[in-house]
Amino acid sequence: MEESCLLWLLVVTSLLSGCTHQASLNISPNRTQMFEGEFVSLRCEEDDSSDGWTVTRNTGGTRRQCGAGWGRKDGSSCTISSMRKWYSGVYWCESTGGAASSSITITVTDGAVILQSPVHPVMEGDDVTLTCTTQTSNLSAGFYKDGSFIRTEPTGHMTIHHVSRSDEGFYKCNTISDGESPPSWITVTEKPAATTSPPASSAPPSSSSPPRPEPAMLTVVLAILLGVVVFLVVLVLLVLLVRRLTNRKPKENDPAVVYSAVRPAEDLSYGQVIFKDKKTNRTRENDPAVVYSAVRPAQDLSYGQVVFKDKKTNRTRGLKSEPEVLYSSLK
Repeated sequence: MEESCLLWLLVVTSLLSGCTHQASLNISPNRTQMFEGEFVSLRCEEDDSSDGWTVTRNTGGTRRQCGAGWGRKDGSSCTISSMRKWYSGVYWCESTGGAASSSITITVTDGAVILQSPVHPVMEGDDVTLTCTTQTSNLSAGFYKDGSFIRTEPTGHMTIHHVSRSDEGFYKCNTISDGESPPSWITVTEKPAATTSPPASSAPPSSSSPPRPEPAMLTVVLAILLGVVVFLVVLVLLVLLVRRLTNRKPKENDPAVVYSAVRPAEDLSYGQVIFKDKKTNRTRENDPAVVYSAVRPAQDLSYGQVVFKDKKTNRTRGLKSEPEVLYSSLK
């Protein structure tokens, strides 16, 4: 039961350690597994000293700050003169405003062997060294990950080169003479993307190839060329239209041509002209091809009788009235 609670505390630590905060918790000695009776110092290293960070822990489901039944508080530091097994739990820094730092899971054992592992999460690509030790010396030990055997190291040190996310898990060591250590969780964080700054100066373009125009300048040039092409097309269409209108021949019986010089119908009077030959006593009508477009209105005409007088005989004679002939004098 105690071991399962410890594993849950380790999982909670891994989740909390991925967050970024304004303070970090440092521990001395710099490891997460402690022997019973050891002296331990915890300190909150803060970005803003006015926040008043305090070391806080959660052990066995009970959450308390340093000085409230455990440890000795001195500002942002907390010292424990003698560690006890029930001090195993999650430790972190907490501000008066409620902010929390990344956490550390501390395991206190009454056994003879502990595993020294990184206190804080490690970054991808880094090397990690695990040490299996007692209170007096290092021992030849076998190392395990998530219960699976990795290898045996005679010096008690095992180094994992270029760690990745697949190396994340529970690690422990086992010795032949003194037993095994408690498990410790190792967290691997993703390496931040490298930001490359642009070069200070670029090489000048070679003489064989002309420099490429800037995108903005290229857009302006294309817009100007397009405008010129559109203008030329419109101009050509206008010229063709004008030439077609000027060279157009009038059609026969085109009302715009025949009646362009004729006054309105109410200003015109029409009459029929009949020609009569006295010798043959024949009459003929006027030529229909003749168009009388300058005839004045009827109210401008005057009518009269024509009389002929012979000087020798002093006689006068008139013309017989012919209803077919109209006489008019134009003013």
